Amino acid sequence: MKTMHKVFSWIVTLLIPIALTFIGVRFILTHAYLQLIYTIPGFPPDSYGFSQQDRIRWSQVAWDYLLNNADISFLGDLKISDGSPVYNDRELSHMHDVKNVIQPSLRLGISVCFVLLAMGIWARLSGWWKEYIRGIWRGGWVTAGLVAVIGLLAIISFWQFFTVFHELFFTGNSWLFLYSDTLIRLFPLRFWQDTFAYVGIFALICGLVLGLSLRLRLKRK
Repeated sequence: MKTMHKVFSWIVTLLIPIALTFIGVRFILTHAYLQLIYTIPGFPPDSYGFSQQDRIRWSQVAWDYLLNNADISFLGDLKISDGSPVYNDRELSHMHDVKNVIQPSLRLGISVCFVLLAMGIWARLSGWWKEYIRGIWRGGWVTAGLVAVIGLLAIISFWQFFTVFHELFFTGNSWLFLYSDTLIRLFPLRFWQDTFAYVGIFALICGLVLGLSLRLRLKRK
């Protein structure tokens, strides 16, 4: 049983980075985050005419689409004040693809969190609690290490990092748009730079907190 408990402990270690990343991403996918990011000093204005409130309004609708069960007409039927569509066909196709990535990823994140919770209850009741805590401790350090490596790559060349990220999840150049397209006007490169940074910083802080605090707890046992 000790061998099995160590195996389960390492499973916990591998699940912690997924759980912490999921929590950070889930906060990003909220109206509150959108209200925050567009008001950050120095965030570039839209040179094609969207006001700050326009950006908040339309980006919140985009976020709602990614999280709900509606089809693409949820976005396709949107019109701006002059009657023209908010999104063109290429943008709608990409948003459909993004939804097909986001929703399974969120379901995976929720599942991982429930698995960690269930394993914690099991560990507490079955006498391998210390190994469970050790798994979380290692997971904290693994998370911090992964964030540091990925963060370094992003700092060296965010555009290259951003390109590789999209090539992993999307086919071809379906994610490239004109500067005048709505998706670029709502979500310029600065938006994604800040967003990746916030998720990374959140995961890094949580990983360090788990690694440092649980190390002391393990030493006391």
